Amino acid sequence: MLTNKIYLNWNRSVPFFTIARIKSIFKAVVLLLFALSSRGEQKPNIVLIISDDQGWMDYGFMGHPEIQTPHLDRLASESLLFKRGYVASPLCRPSLASIATGLFPFDHGATGNDVFGYDDRAGRDVAVQEAFHHHPSMIKTLVEYGYLAHQSGKWWEGSWRDAGFTHGMTHGDPERKGRHGDEGLVIGRKDLKPITGFIDLAISQEKPFFVWYAPFLPHTPHNPPKRLLRKYQRSGHKDDVSKYYAMCEWFDETCGQLIDYLDEKGIRENTLVLYIADNGWRARSENEDDPNQMAWERYALRSKGSPYEHGVRTPIMLSWPSRIKPRRQSGFAHAVDFFPTIASAAGVDVPNGLAGINLLDSSVTQDRDIIFGVTHSIQDITIGNPDRNLQYLWCVSRDWKLILRYPGIDTTRFKAMHEWDKPPARLYNLALDPQENKDLAESRPEIVAKLRKRIHNWYQPAELQ
Repeated sequence: MLTNKIYLNWNRSVPFFTIARIKSIFKAVVLLLFALSSRGEQKPNIVLIISDDQGWMDYGFMGHPEIQTPHLDRLASESLLFKRGYVASPLCRPSLASIATGLFPFDHGATGNDVFGYDDRAGRDVAVQEAFHHHPSMIKTLVEYGYLAHQSGKWWEGSWRDAGFTHGMTHGDPERKGRHGDEGLVIGRKDLKPITGFIDLAISQEKPFFVWYAPFLPHTPHNPPKRLLRKYQRSGHKDDVSKYYAMCEWFDETCGQLIDYLDEKGIRENTLVLYIADNGWRARSENEDDPNQMAWERYALRSKGSPYEHGVRTPIMLSWPSRIKPRRQSGFAHAVDFFPTIASAAGVDVPNGLAGINLLDSSVTQDRDIIFGVTHSIQDITIGNPDRNLQYLWCVSRDWKLILRYPGIDTTRFKAMHEWDKPPARLYNLALDPQENKDLAESRPEIVAKLRKRIHNWYQPAELQ
C-alpha cells in the first residue's frame, strides 16, 4: 500500500516518462534486494539415511515387540512420519537408483542388481551405469546449486565422482572389482569419521551440504557386536533371527551418532534429515511349516526381492526442526518422492518428468490415493528392454493391494523366490490382512479389474500393447 501511495503522489507532479524511468529503477532495486536476501537465506543441510534390508515393522516406533531402536524412535517423534511408505523396487540397486533420480526402474534402466553373469560383474555393470548417469539426479542438482555432497555406503553406479558427489568413499573401479559400494561399505560398521570430517569441512567453508548415508546395515553379513547379540539370544530365538535383530539395533546406534553430531555442531535446526529403507527383509521363519518359507533357504520368500509388503514397504520420515511440525501422516509416501521433496526444501529447480511429489506439500499428499511399483529378477538386466526380466507390477490403493504376475526371465539361483508364485493376479485387503495371507482375487473380480486398469494406464509393458 505504501508503494502505491508514493506512485500516486509522484504521478501528480512528475512527467510520465520520468515516472516510467523511476519505476524501472525501483523494480531493479527490488529485484536486487530480493537476490541479495536469497543469497543470505541459509539453505538447509540435507542428510539422507538409507537402511539396507530392513523389514517395515522392525523398529520400536513401528511396534516391534523386541527390536530396540531408540534413536530412530526419537527421530520418528520429531518427524513428519509416513508409516505407509513404499519403494520403487524390492532390490537394492534399482531402489537406490529410484531414490536418487525420482524415476522408476524401467525409466532409469537399473531394473536389477546385475547384468547376467557371475564373472566380471563390475565390468558388466559399466553400460548400466553410463545409461543411469544420463538422467538428472538429486546429487547433481544440489551440487549445481552450491551444495557439497558426500557419498558413503551402498552405491552401485560407479564412483562418487561419476555420480556428481563432491566427496565420497566408493571408487567403483571395475579394474579393482569396484561394485556395490566397495570401500564405502565400511561406513557405520567401522565408524562415521568420513562423514563427520566432511560435515566439519562444509561448516568451515560455510556451504550447505548433502550426506548420502547408506550403510551396509542391517544387511548381511549379520555380524553384530557381541554385546547386542547376547541381548537378543536371551529371547530364545534361532541364531539367525537373533543376529538380524541385533543388526537392526546396531544400525540404530549409528543413526544416533550421526544425528547427535548434528546437534553437537549446532546445525540440527536447519538440517533436513530424511529416512527410508532400500527394501524389506524378513528373517527365515522359525516355523518350519510356514508356507512363506517354501524352498528358499536365505530369508522369507515374501520379503526382499518380492512385491509383498515385507519386500516393498518402509517407514519414511522427514525431520527439519525449524520448518517441519512433527506429525503422523496417514497417506502414502514413495521413494520417488525424495528428489522433488529435497529440491523443494533446498529451493532448487526440479527437472521435468519426475515420477514423485513433494512430501512437504500436504495438499498434494492428501490427494494421493494410489502408488505403484515393479519387481524384476535380481539379475538379467537388459538395457532398453525392462520387460525382459519383469516379474511383477503392483499397486496399493487405499486398503487394497493388487499384484500382477509377469513372465520375465530369471536364470539365476534367485528364481526360487518367484517360481512358486504363478497366479496372474493376487488381491489383498491390507487393513484386514496386513500379512497378505488371504488372496481375494477370485472373490473380488471388480476390484481386480479396476486396479489392473490403473496399473496398465501407469505402465504398459510389451505384452499388454
